[in-house]
Amino acid sequence: MADEEKKELTTAGGATTVGVPEAAAAPAVPAARPTGHGPGRRPGPGGRPGVRGEGGPRKFFRRKKVCKFCVEKIDAINYKDVRLLQQFVAERGKIVPRRLTGVCTPHQRRLTAAIKQARNIALLPFAARY
Repeated sequence: MADEEKKELTTAGGATTVGVPEAAAAPAVPAARPTGHGPGRRPGPGGRPGVRGEGGPRKFFRRKKVCKFCVEKIDAINYKDVRLLQQFVAERGKIVPRRLTGVCTPHQRRLTAAIKQARNIALLPFAARY
């Protein structure tokens, strides 16, 4: 090839090509659009994710979780009440977060303090037995 044909060309993506005449340089291809679901996710029963209409994925109604302590009007959360505290500790010994249990923020704080007190005097385990 002639020296004048061996020019460096910069494409829209920033990549440089050497030795390709200007007429033969391929145009920049736009990136593929995201499909709305990540790796490992599959579209719903209707085929395409998020498309309403015939056979699209259905939205299900989830009831709002209510705080057990507010409903039952439990003011004091006692660290000695192991049966109550065990409901809020997972199998592995972890404290279950409030987004899963539905407990309100002030009661979750008191519950966490009570669980930690119960752990320290060996009423509740720190971790599961292996």
